[in-house]
Amino acid sequence: MSTKIFTLQITSRSPHPGVAVLEMRGSVHAGPDCNLLSQEVDKVIEAKSKGVVLDLAGVTHIDSAAIGMIVTCFSKVKRSGGMLCLAGAKGMVEGTLKLTQIDKAIRVFPAASDAADAILAG
Repeated sequence: MSTKIFTLQITSRSPHPGVAVLEMRGSVHAGPDCNLLSQEVDKVIEAKSKGVVLDLAGVTHIDSAAIGMIVTCFSKVKRSGGMLCLAGAKGMVEGTLKLTQIDKAIRVFPAASDAADAILAG
């Protein structure tokens, strides 16, 4: 029997109808953490949310698999007709987003509330 070890915690909230903010805390690594992120985004898509904000303010570390999963989630949300934004990245996480140029493909905001407002504005 295997035990999944999560270093990531995700809490979902909806500041506006049709907008889901996934507040992420901890580290995001390959394996269970990436799978958890994918499952949470799938739930939001199934709930017909117009947009998804990945709030990275509580994330301390991400690896290359996490970057890949963020891009995968962005594509899934876009295919469903929605919009995915990132918010709150700082330190190592912010540096990684810039280094990998994810910030050029996916809109990044200083705070989740800013991203949620941008989704509503279209």
